[in-house]
Amino acid sequence: MQLDVWSDVVCPWCYIGKRKLERALERWEDEAVEVVWRPFQLDPRAANSGRPMVDVLGERFGADGARRAQARVTEVAAGVGLAYDLSRQVEANTFDAHRLLLLGREQGVQGAVGERFFHAHFTEGAHLGDRDVLVALATGAGLEGAEAALDDDTLAQRLTEELGQGVAIGVRSVPTFVVGNRGVAGAQDPEVLLDLLRTG
Repeated sequence: MQLDVWSDVVCPWCYIGKRKLERALERWEDEAVEVVWRPFQLDPRAANSGRPMVDVLGERFGADGARRAQARVTEVAAGVGLAYDLSRQVEANTFDAHRLLLLGREQGVQGAVGERFFHAHFTEGAHLGDRDVLVALATGAGLEGAEAALDDDTLAQRLTEELGQGVAIGVRSVPTFVVGNRGVAGAQDPEVLLDLLRTG
């Protein structure tokens, strides 16, 4: 069985959703599940500025609103064992990160690369729009050819097409979990994900 997860590595709810999915899979006793991470960009026009996200969000929602939102998601993350330090989170465009995740899928290390990106972004304040940072993180997670992949136009085109596929099937928010022709959006609890696996 294949489970597609549409996700962005700078989405705090996606990392939470990943942990909840892992808990669901620990309880799953039926046929094997292949998890395939699919690309989605929360903001395709995001700059690789490296600016603190609290400032970026503050410009959009007001300083108090940004701080409240970050405090809420940090509390939810702690409930699934994640130690967010969003004061260190920085603005990044995730196209290149997704390019490496696509290569990671081909090499069988996509899960490890994605986990490393999530942890680096939300707990270490790593700049996921910086090529050198991406290459170091991905290589450390077992990806081969990371540096060359960031200059691979064919890989970039395939990524662009897959990003378009997500939009075409109606993915509007992430994480979105899809099995067959059924899907659920949001950082769902394990019970909801298990139900999707049973009926997908």
